[in-house]
Order: sequence, then structure tokens, then C-alpha cells
Amino acid sequence: MQHLNHLLAQSVLLFVESGLLSAQAWNEALVCPDGMIHDAASRLRCAFTQETCYQSGDTPRACPAKAKGRDGCDCDTNNCDPICRYATPRDPDARFVWYSGSNKRRDNPNRSTDPTQAKKKRGKGRFGYRSLPLQLADPARRFSIVLLDDFSPATAYEEDIAAALLRQLPTFYPDLSVDTVAGDAAFGHDNILRIVYHHLHARRAIDLRSHETDKNKSLWPIRGYDDKGRPVCPFGYTFTANGFDSGRQRHKWFCGQVCRSGCTPVVCVENASYPPDECPYLDDEHPHGRIINVGEAFNDKSVRLVRDIPVGSQSWKRLYHRARNAVEGRNAHFESWGLKRLPVYGTPRGKAFIFQADVWLNLTTLSRLIREATSATGHI
Repeated sequence: MQHLNHLLAQSVLLFVESGLLSAQAWNEALVCPDGMIHDAASRLRCAFTQETCYQSGDTPRACPAKAKGRDGCDCDTNNCDPICRYATPRDPDARFVWYSGSNKRRDNPNRSTDPTQAKKKRGKGRFGYRSLPLQLADPARRFSIVLLDDFSPATAYEEDIAAALLRQLPTFYPDLSVDTVAGDAAFGHDNILRIVYHHLHARRAIDLRSHETDKNKSLWPIRGYDDKGRPVCPFGYTFTANGFDSGRQRHKWFCGQVCRSGCTPVVCVENASYPPDECPYLDDEHPHGRIINVGEAFNDKSVRLVRDIPVGSQSWKRLYHRARNAVEGRNAHFESWGLKRLPVYGTPRGKAFIFQADVWLNLTTLSRLIREATSATGHI
């Protein structure tokens, strides 16, 4: 894997040395992780195929399909020696996943209002592998390049792979200054959020992972934040963002004494009086009300909803959309090249093929930029 990532690093070095990357893209880097499913060259036979289906032994192997209440296979015939006859011997690491497209917009206007239709299972079954690149977006010149990549079975946990790649970034690119890491909710796990904060010293613009406790609004004033990571005072009023201090790596919030302005709290606390005259931050010594700083985690040590840019703000949307455009651009190129399904069998060949495709993607982007720059110079 390291050798293959060095190929990518060499292609990125061409962008840096040629000056085709803008200074902002390299010195205030927006890094975007995202996974892409690739169908295996082998055709799916059993959706429940696991590693045990490839293990030989004197006794019939356990069938994962039967464990799920399906017909499965008894693996007691000559056709199942040494592996299950429904397994794919040339793609032993390929796995089946149900891809529902959970990263789609929540405000989709095409979503049905019929509860039965809204709960209907949507998506598509995919059998194969997953590539997970880290991409660098250049918003000034409107292109993106692949920095690092990984290749694994489709069922592999994206957060573990992304965490490992993010930790390797300073090794491969010691002079790259990461400003923001943006991605969908699949990467909103504590290990990734802590790596971005501690090791990259970057802002976290990763979509939120929800939890059942977020639905309990009465809990927000107690824990001190709502379901979007915005601080909430003990009386149920939300705080206002006042900017991120990159030097101290903390976001400043203030209440602004909105309770005196007739604003309605997001949560009405039982037995509390409104406006809350008993609040200690309404005197002249606190002209801006209560001020709090949120760094790595909230006061309850929770990291899940901590973001260094207010979720839903214009700054958030701008960075998040740039990240989505970068990763969707790679997906579109791969689809146009027919790489939704791999043309080779097995993990080693598939891994090498996808890495070379990423290198080729970087080089074709490089040649396009040179061609456009040369053409523009010729018309001056």
C-alpha cells in the first residue's frame, strides 16, 4: 500500500512543482475523504459470502446464509471442496453491501410524503470492493487531485481506513498545511474527529452523526448543546457563533442576552421563569452575556457533534459543497472510464488497477490544466 501511495505522491508533486496548484489550495488545504463502491469482476452467487466460506476442513463449514434464515448451502458435496460452491474463488475478498445512498440531501424535494413510501427500502445491492481516496480540492482553479488512497472489501469500515490515511498525510506531504477536512457523516466518528483536531490541527467540517438522545430536546439544556452541535444555555436559548480561533483551536460562542430581546427558546425548561432573571450573565459585567469556548469536545467530553464551523452556516455549506464536488468529480471520471465494475479479479490486481487509475486521473487533470493555460496564453 505504501508503494502505491508513493506513486500518487509523485503525481501530486508534479502539480506542486509546476505551480498549477494555487497557493491557497496547498497552504489552506481542503481535504475530502469519500468511498466509492466497485463491483467485482466475479458475479455474485451468494450475498452472505464470508471468509469462512473459503476455509476447508474435515467437517461441513458453518453457513452464514443459513444463520440469516436463508436456504444457504450444506457444503457437504464434492463441489464444495475446498470452498463453498457459491463462493467466488477469483474474488475471495469481495463482499455484498446494500448501498442506500445515505449521503443524499435531507431536503430532497422528490421525497414522498406518504409514510409507507418514505420508509420503503431504497438503494441497490453491490458485490465487490471499496476504494477510499483522500482528495485535495483547489477552489480557486476548480479542480481536485487524489492525495492518498486505500482499497478494501465493500464491507470494510470507512472510518478506520480514513483515520489511517489522515494520520499518514504529514508523512507523505510534510509541507501540506491542512485547513479543513470535510466529508459526509460516515466519517463523523470520534477517532477521525480527534485525528483532524490533534494531528492535522485542522477544522472539522464533517457531517453530523445522529443519535437517539438528540431527539430528546429536554436534554439539550442539561448537556449544553442541541442536535446540531450549537451550545444551549440552561434556560433553553441557543448561543451565537463568534468565530474560530485557529491558534487556540477553539470556537467562541456568546449568548448575547437574547432572552431579554423577546426571543423564543428552542427548549422551554420546566419551572423556569421567562425571561430568566436569575441568570448570572445578565448584569453589566457581562455585556455580551455568557461566553464559552468549545475546543476538542464539549464539557461532557462528547466529540460527536463538535464542529469548528457552525453546521448549516454559509461557510459550512461552501466548504461542504466544495468537498462533495471534488469527490463526485472522481466518481464521474471513474464511471465514464467503465470502472464501476473492475476488469480484473482479486484484491491485489484490483488494488493496483484502482491506484493506477487514480494516478492517471491526476495526470490527465495535469495535462488538461497545461493545455488550458497554454491556450489562454496564446490568445493574449
